[in-house]
Amino acid sequence: MSEPWSLSGDYFECCNCAVACPCVFGSDPTQGNCTVLVGWHVRKGHSGKETLDDLSFALAAYTPGNMWKTKWDVAIYVDERATPAQRKALESILGGQVGGPMAGFGSLIGKVLGFKFAPISFHAEGKKRSLTIRGIASMRSAAIAGAGGAEVKLSGAPMLLAPEVTVAQHEQLSLTDYSWKWEGAGGNSYYSSFDWKGP
Repeated sequence: MSEPWSLSGDYFECCNCAVACPCVFGSDPTQGNCTVLVGWHVRKGHSGKETLDDLSFALAAYTPGNMWKTKWDVAIYVDERATPAQRKALESILGGQVGGPMAGFGSLIGKVLGFKFAPISFHAEGKKRSLTIRGIASMRSAAIAGAGGAEVKLSGAPMLLAPEVTVAQHEQLSLTDYSWKWEGAGGNSYYSSFDWKGP
């Protein structure tokens, strides 16, 4: 049986859909396909006795149509600062082999293009978020202004990566890796804290 594990911290994502991305409701992406980059930063985490604090990881995905009806191509990136033991733990968590949220996405993934270790920089400050995977990808976003300047929140949608997210808009989303070359600005972004546990 797998050892207990938990990860908590900050997450955000940017995609090419218009704000707010309809994919989380099971609707078709606004541009016909979806290119999305998701990043997480672990403030506190462990797998068994292995500490996973202060590590970041990311997942890039492409779907040629509705995310519920077409298989995803995905690529996974993990902070190169992780030790061999930490890498092994994160590989199991992100691969869904030890339960948790990623296990639920397994049936939607058609192809895993690769699992790479790279320098990852993740920043969460106020209503702004940014992530850089050195030499591969970068994204920046800021919360959109709601009524009276309040943040716009979304909860309960079936494909959200957290129970409740803040709706944002990205200032940049770029990625060049494998056969992908993404470049854009002004599309959708969501961010939130996250709290995962398993198995």
